[in-house]
Order: sequence, then C-alpha cells, then structure tokens
Amino acid sequence: MQEITATMPLLDIHPEVQKALQNNQPVVALESTIISHGMPYPQNVETALMVEQIVRSEGAIPATIAIIAGQLKVGLTEAEITLIGKAGSEVIKTSRRDLPFVIKRKQHGATTVAATMIIAQRAGIRIFATGGIGGVHRGADKSMDISADLQELAHTDVNVVCAGVKSILDLPMTLEYLETFGVPVIGFQTSEFPAFYSRKSGLSLPYRCESAAEVAAVLNTKQQLRLKGGSVIANPIPKADEMEYQFINEAIDRAIEEALSKKITGKAITPFLLNRIKEITKGKSLEANIKLVCNNAKIAAQIARHWS
Repeated sequence: MQEITATMPLLDIHPEVQKALQNNQPVVALESTIISHGMPYPQNVETALMVEQIVRSEGAIPATIAIIAGQLKVGLTEAEITLIGKAGSEVIKTSRRDLPFVIKRKQHGATTVAATMIIAQRAGIRIFATGGIGGVHRGADKSMDISADLQELAHTDVNVVCAGVKSILDLPMTLEYLETFGVPVIGFQTSEFPAFYSRKSGLSLPYRCESAAEVAAVLNTKQQLRLKGGSVIANPIPKADEMEYQFINEAIDRAIEEALSKKITGKAITPFLLNRIKEITKGKSLEANIKLVCNNAKIAAQIARHWS
C-alpha cells in the first residue's frame, strides 16, 4: 500500500509574536469569530484593536488568530482585522471540523474557541482570552447540540479566560460536561460560575483563585503533572458593567423562543441569538459584551505575564 503523508500547513506567525515566543515572553491568543460574527462593524474592529492594546498595556503580546486566504495566521495586522470585521458573516465561522476545508479552498476563516485553541497550541501559546466559551445548548437532550469547544478543552493544552459560558446555553449541563472530561474550572475571585452578562448564575465552583499569580501557579503545576487538556478561568464581568439578572434572562428567553419558531440551528444559532438579544436590550448587551471581553484580556495578560 502506498504510504500517505500529510503535513499541517505552516503557521504564519507575526514576527512580533514569534520573537516573544522565542524569548519566553507572555503572549495571549485572541479569537476572530467574535470580530466577524459576534459584533457589528465598526464596533467589532474597534473592540479587537482595543483588546490588543489592553493586552499590551498589561505587559503581554496579543496574537489574534484567523485564517486569511487559507493561511493560518497567528497575530493579525490591523488591515487583516479590518478585513475580517468588514466581511462579517461572509467569513467562514471555523471550528475544528472546518479547518481542512477552509485551508484547502484558500478561504477567509474566523476561528471559534476550538479552532483558536488548536492553532494557539501549535504556535506554543498557552493563554487565550475570549468573551465566553460555547457549551451545551438548551434542549441538547433532544438536539445533541453541544459545542466543539468543550471537547477541545478536554484535549488541547490551552487555558481560556472567559466570562463563563454564554448565558444563552444550559449552564448546569455545561459544567457537568466539563467535570466529566476533567476540565478544571477556576473562579477568578469568585466562587460562583459567571453567566456572561451577569456575575451570578447560582452555580457554585469548587475552586477559586484570588490573583493572576495564583492562577499561573496552578496552571504551571497542571503542566508539570502533564495533565492533558486546557482549563477554564471564569472571570466575571465587572460589577459596574453587568446587566440586571432578570432583564437579561427575559431577553434571552425571548430570543431563544424566536430562534425555535424560525428553526434556526447549528452555526447560525449563536450569531442570531446575540444579535436578537442586542436588539431587545437596545444595545446594552453589546456594551456589556465589549466590557467583559476587555476585562478578560486584562486578566489573561496578567496570568501570562506571571507564568512566563
């Protein structure tokens, strides 16, 4: 039988990011789906650039990750961020299963949490900041709709700072899933799992850390033990920026009902819900989203700096 060999397409790592990695300087990975599918233009580009600046202000190097014309990019230029932001939903929302197709067809791809983790690990980046990870969707007992992010966390050695799980999902089931696959969920200065727009969910966490230095020490110990997979550092939205619990949950329930009535599923469901929630809350959810992403980038950079 003829032997078949395959090579992973070479990463195009920005020179600044490459230099930082070679010198063991702190680097923070950032995803691009939040740019193309999470926010409208021009707020998406403005937020992406602002998040990169926050990472820099905390002493780390930002590495926004995407696929440009089939090339895996680790560290985007401002022009590339603008390209992704302007194209919006025309850019392929790229998770693990989509990577070979987007690369082979030389398309533009905005990486989800899962795809960003894969590319970050190959580049040697250990810390990743995002808004919220994917999880178990409501009604998953019938639909089996579970984000690939969760399996990636179980297998890929990248640690994700987020404001918990998007509150459009089934939070208790998501935590159960992560526990089953041995993914540590660390509350950053909290013992309650944050619910994205809100600091509270009513779900307690077994572990909390009070500082970035403590998180870095825990992650370093996990690495020394050679425990496979990533970790979730659950960082609540700042108190001044969180949305009123009942108000946001009523908006979420309304948006989910509309999605069900329109039979929106798969990749389209999260962008639809986020946009509909933004409309129902008259833009307040988008403002909260931007605030929590910036806060996550800040903490991720601090963790990366202590770890390096």
